[in-house]
Amino acid sequence: MTPMKLTFDAISEPTPGPKWAARWNRSWPDYEAWFIARGGDHGPSQSACREALDRYMPELIATYDRLVTLAGGSPRAARFLSTWCPPLYLGGCSIAAVANKKDVRLVRNYDLSPELNEGLLLRTEWCGRAVMGMVEFLWGLSDGINDAGLSVALAYGGRSEVGQGFGVTTIVRYVLETCDTVDEALSALKRVPSHMAYNLVLADASGHTASVEISPGGGITVMPTAVATNHQGGKTVADRPAFTRTFERRAHLEQLQIKPRKLNRQFLKPPLLQDRYSQGFGTLFTAEYDPRALTLGLTLMGERWDQRLHDFTEGQRVVDYSLDVKPGATNQTDHAYYGGIDWSQAASIDWNEVAQDYAKGRGREISTYFSSKAPGGQKAA
Repeated sequence: MTPMKLTFDAISEPTPGPKWAARWNRSWPDYEAWFIARGGDHGPSQSACREALDRYMPELIATYDRLVTLAGGSPRAARFLSTWCPPLYLGGCSIAAVANKKDVRLVRNYDLSPELNEGLLLRTEWCGRAVMGMVEFLWGLSDGINDAGLSVALAYGGRSEVGQGFGVTTIVRYVLETCDTVDEALSALKRVPSHMAYNLVLADASGHTASVEISPGGGITVMPTAVATNHQGGKTVADRPAFTRTFERRAHLEQLQIKPRKLNRQFLKPPLLQDRYSQGFGTLFTAEYDPRALTLGLTLMGERWDQRLHDFTEGQRVVDYSLDVKPGATNQTDHAYYGGIDWSQAASIDWNEVAQDYAKGRGREISTYFSSKAPGGQKAA
């Protein structure tokens, strides 16, 4: 397959076994090369990794040990699977959760290169409860739902600072394996440290929604609105905001006043939908979770794939992202104008001003920041 294609597999395996082992054997060579190249061999020892997992997430130890055995038991594989103090990795995403008396929805766009996603929807009962979600790092989850209706999705927090902690995909797995409600999940997130900055949006069957900013090395901040993109509040500065358009996407999410059932539609069009696949930042899938119906609806390049937690159907979809790229398009022409904004002017924006405005709760539409300063450094009228 070309790099612009991605195969999505839906697999059900209640306990780790031959299906997971087959996936490991297929994916491990690439992950191992990444792990070595990013300095993973200089990280904590195998025993230190297992001790950290046992200290913070003991409910996962039996599953972890089983996975290490299926993976062949090498020290490198064991350290990789623990995700304790892993190498740095980045990503993108937009997430929102909305609830009313009748419905609850959590929706996310997963934005990345087609070459960097597992393409695996996995249903398990590893800790005695049903969980399904999109897999990362072979057993962690970028988003998912459990049999209590708790739904979670993550977004990169926009800064490459690292601290002592776990890969966030393992933390999402842990939350879904052990928690029933948003409140229980928040308690777990306060206790389990993440190695990088991430934003999580959560929703449960009662209609409780939340968004939290996770700090590197531990600690969370509960946000006022259940939305997330790729930056955090305070004085932190987002990585490449002009490229990820994180402020524009968050501004769009914050101004939405929409019923839960119509939330998914917003993620299928700009400014939330991204089409820069050749640049490594395109929407690979849109996931719509319904905490009450216990369902997931995946949209893959306009095609919907529905799954039910208690009526899960294995299958496969092949998605060609090159079909959405206009013939002859260039970064300076077709892709420069997106979502009603001429992004060729992005260099003129004072992104520190943008970050400060949003941190103070007075952010504006991104287009209003273009040419905010006249020639000579004077403020435009």
